[in-house]
Amino acid sequence: MKTSGNTSPTRLIIFDTTLRDGEQAPGISLDPGEKLEIAEQLSRLGVDYIEAGFPVSSQGDFEAVQAIARTVQGPAIAGLSRTQLLDVDRCWEALRDAPKARIHVFISTSPIHMEHMLKMTPEQVIAEVRQGVSRAKEHVDDVEFSPQDATRTPWDFMIEVLCTAVEYGATTLNIPDTVGYGVPQEFGRLIHDIRSSVPGEYVISTHCHNDLGLATSNTLAGVLEGAAQVEVCINGIGERAGNAALEEVVMTIKTRPDQFPNIEVGVNTSELARTSRLVSKLTGYPVQYNKAVIGRNAFAHEAGIHQHGVLEDRSTYEIIEAATVGQVGSQIVLGKHSGRHAFADTLTKLGFSISGDALNSAFTRFKELADRKVEITEADLEAIVVEELGTCLETNYVLDSLEVRGGTVGDPYAKVTLSRYSPQHGESSDAQKVEADATGDGMIDAVCTAIRQAVGIQAKLADFKVSAVTGGIDALGDVVIQLEDDGYKVSGRGVSTDVVEASARAYLNAVNRLIRAKQQGHNQHFTQPHRDIGP
Repeated sequence: MKTSGNTSPTRLIIFDTTLRDGEQAPGISLDPGEKLEIAEQLSRLGVDYIEAGFPVSSQGDFEAVQAIARTVQGPAIAGLSRTQLLDVDRCWEALRDAPKARIHVFISTSPIHMEHMLKMTPEQVIAEVRQGVSRAKEHVDDVEFSPQDATRTPWDFMIEVLCTAVEYGATTLNIPDTVGYGVPQEFGRLIHDIRSSVPGEYVISTHCHNDLGLATSNTLAGVLEGAAQVEVCINGIGERAGNAALEEVVMTIKTRPDQFPNIEVGVNTSELARTSRLVSKLTGYPVQYNKAVIGRNAFAHEAGIHQHGVLEDRSTYEIIEAATVGQVGSQIVLGKHSGRHAFADTLTKLGFSISGDALNSAFTRFKELADRKVEITEADLEAIVVEELGTCLETNYVLDSLEVRGGTVGDPYAKVTLSRYSPQHGESSDAQKVEADATGDGMIDAVCTAIRQAVGIQAKLADFKVSAVTGGIDALGDVVIQLEDDGYKVSGRGVSTDVVEASARAYLNAVNRLIRAKQQGHNQHFTQPHRDIGP
């Protein structure tokens, strides 16, 4: 969609940057296959654009953007690029097979960024804008430009930069509140004034960070002042305190048409909760219980007066119906005797499109779980499938067996047997098996120590979270572990009815991610600790 800077839009463009800005949150390191799974779900959700990554940042990111461009149908696929010609060309190389592609070019424009990051003068920045936007326009008609740290950029220079971008071919002007500095009235006025001051045909867009907790408010203020596109992330993940949350922006507009008249959003809201759960499980970032729209407590009522009102009529205390966002209970979908066909069919209905080794591994895990738990719910299936998506892709180590003992007498003990997976051979072999045993302060500590000794990596445990996937004494334990080592931070997830086993799986998953992150780091233009580049 192209609209004049002086025309109010009727269709709000949803530009999802979960796979680019969202993935830059500390500890998130998605494999290309995991990115593709999220992209497929974003397509089902009905977003207009998927910003699939920053192709020049690493070979892994390039491959993920390329795979999404070649596979995902529906949304246009965007890639981020700095203004350097090699960056723009690399971005196009990753996107070129997409039916609809956009190159998103950015450069910093605030005095503090130009002086301390770019080491450039304003004149040099203007020259970079001409160069980067012009080269992107040679590849695609759909070019977005962002002046990074726009809300701390002097007005006159901002307008000069934006006019230059439009003159040389930008069709979308994105205004990033990169450090979450803006407040709603101020940010809305900025969008209004830019629309009034920059001539030409373009879409104006918002990109708001949540450092002061105002990302959604600032985004909505921009929409009220004529922004035709919003850049948002599922669950509000992203740099530092995160980005504007897609689910909050979309449901505010849909719930309050009186405040947002004649604005349409094409998102299929019944997929919001499922998309949220998938992103949470694959990134290892849990959703806070009181998160708006998709949190566990979003439709829970504790106070007696509230409960009475809801029993009489849900509209007394709920302004959104749970089913509208796909927030439903844990339905029982499979049993112990369910076969492979029923399993695969159920996954398809749940929105998973996995096959090959990932499907085989997930079915094996399902049968193991069915021996321990009579009835398997949607939430259980989501949990084990998401874990397998994170372990079947270029896995370095696989957990073969685990032996633990503990109690009030003697030191807790654990012994692990791992298989070293070789992508070249396609399977594990006896010669690749490694074993280790250890004691610890508890059985989980002993298990992690044994794995650490087996793989030879002495990473620091930065975070450990455990929760139940569903209710009941036989619920799956869901463990998320975050490791730090040599400037890299990664998350791993594991699920099992046994929390010790779940912890072992999560720790090993994090170790595998750490190994892959370091391997890919050798080919990166930017080192892992400095991936926080972009609007």
